[in-house]
Amino acid sequence: MDNTTKAFIGLDVHKETISLAVAEADGKKDLYFFGTIPNDKVIIKKKLEELKKRYSTIEMVYEAGPCGYGLQRFLSKENYLCHITPPSTIPDIKSNHIKNDHRDSKNLARLLRMGELVHIWIPDETHEAVRELVRVRHAARKDVKKAKQRIQSFLLKYERNYSSKAWTYQHRTWLRDQSFEHIALQISFQTYLNSLEQIEDRIKQVEEQMRILCENWKLKEVVSALQALKGVGFIIAISIVAEIGDPSRFAHPKNLMAFLGLVPGEHSSGNKTIPKGITKTGSIELRSLLYEAAWNYTKTPKVGQFMKLHVPSDTPQFAKDISWKAQLRLNRRYKKLVSRGKRSQVAITAISRELVGFIWSICTQVSLSKPLVA
Repeated sequence: MDNTTKAFIGLDVHKETISLAVAEADGKKDLYFFGTIPNDKVIIKKKLEELKKRYSTIEMVYEAGPCGYGLQRFLSKENYLCHITPPSTIPDIKSNHIKNDHRDSKNLARLLRMGELVHIWIPDETHEAVRELVRVRHAARKDVKKAKQRIQSFLLKYERNYSSKAWTYQHRTWLRDQSFEHIALQISFQTYLNSLEQIEDRIKQVEEQMRILCENWKLKEVVSALQALKGVGFIIAISIVAEIGDPSRFAHPKNLMAFLGLVPGEHSSGNKTIPKGITKTGSIELRSLLYEAAWNYTKTPKVGQFMKLHVPSDTPQFAKDISWKAQLRLNRRYKKLVSRGKRSQVAITAISRELVGFIWSICTQVSLSKPLVA
């Protein structure tokens, strides 16, 4: 076999095994299944050394999944080119009713050779750790919602109704003062309250750790600059940066909007065009935070005392200038959409999409003014 040929290798990665298939650069017929090996770094290295003797260049790919970035980082340290592709972007053959590791690995190798695969951005270990901490907070917020629902359902069952606004200081005092005749009911209710307090305390601890880690993070300047935007505090800023990663990988703000699932979908054929709602790809938690921030632009543009006090002192002036432009444009845009009869939720979605454009602008400016180094 000619060792000057390039090989494209598809890896079907599982917890205990890895299936390998090889597609040679020369010819469409040179696609074969290499075998299944244990998911062990020593064995992986040994098998790749065998392939390296046959081919001049090796390029690999595997699907993103629960096994994470560990294999890709290991192969990169061994000077192998390895990509990760999102499963949602892999072309699917409708008539194919047989799925197994053998076929999956061959399909990945074939598509890699054809250049039909999309490669995801690989974060460094520090960035991945910060992102995990951000996602832990998002998960805890969901737990808070569930805990509150349990308490409300319990009280409704036993006809304990609070007439004013829920979860204020007064409401929480009222909750703590509730008593039930049967001890089992009292213990059950107190357990629900204790669970809520524990989750809220856990969120405070996580947020404190996020602030500590951000101080020595290479993207700290981006997080600080984004807080110049109205409605974007520390939590939203670090969540945005943690999820989108290196902002320079988005050549245009539309790419970032599409990454966050805020662009309109479409289902068209021939002369018939059918518009759809937003694509909703990417992080649903991040979209929720953007909606939350977008509601601030329904109010009259101004830089109030609260913004003055809470914007970090190291926020660059260009970020503040972009923030003011965002207030003027997005408020005008919201009023225009509502006056045309658009529902407020639809208008806020449009405002969120345009807000992403200003976020991209600030991130790009920070990258240009101070190159991001590890």
